[in-house]
Amino acid sequence: METPVESTRERLLNIAEQRFGEGGYEGTSLRAITVAAAANIAAVNYHFGSKEALLRAAVARAMAPVNTERRRRLDQLEAKGEPNAEQLIRAFIEPGLDLVLRRGERGPVVARFIGRVAFDPSQRIRELYAAESDPVEARYLAALQRALPSASPESVAFGYVNMLGLLALHQSQALTRPPGAEPPGIDGGEDPGKLAEDLIAFLVAAFDRGLR
Repeated sequence: METPVESTRERLLNIAEQRFGEGGYEGTSLRAITVAAAANIAAVNYHFGSKEALLRAAVARAMAPVNTERRRRLDQLEAKGEPNAEQLIRAFIEPGLDLVLRRGERGPVVARFIGRVAFDPSQRIRELYAAESDPVEARYLAALQRALPSASPESVAFGYVNMLGLLALHQSQALTRPPGAEPPGIDGGEDPGKLAEDLIAFLVAAFDRGLR
């Protein structure tokens, strides 16, 4: 049975994910979060210390299973030898999109939250996000550079950054689509697994063509 303290903390984190995902960090007031969570500023200060600390805790909670799964997959691949680019791209992309599957009904909220934070206009907020994702992401970048020895490190890094950006765009649902086009993946009615396959195929082709 949850204690009242645990319940309040979880409510604040859940509402923070939703509101930050919809309005961004600067566009979301702490009061809006506390009202929606049936809490108060004192509760935020008690559990987190500040609005930024609340965001940090929400990012850490959302990214923990993603980082764990990406690390597990990379360890598994490297234990068998040097993985190729397609294996690395798959091992990186699928856990990011699996946020939808692991979180049930909250999946789209969490995915949108992570995508929005990754694209926040504030460098400080982007750095906060990076602090949670950089250790494992650095391993993937290094592995991709080994998998693509004929390409310069700068070219691989360019492709890698664009892979991160495209994934975050799909998570945040910030892509502009042609009139009448159905929104793919996340909460647009399409199986996230199909979105993953389409995105992986696109990225593999982009790396192959762009880094020749």
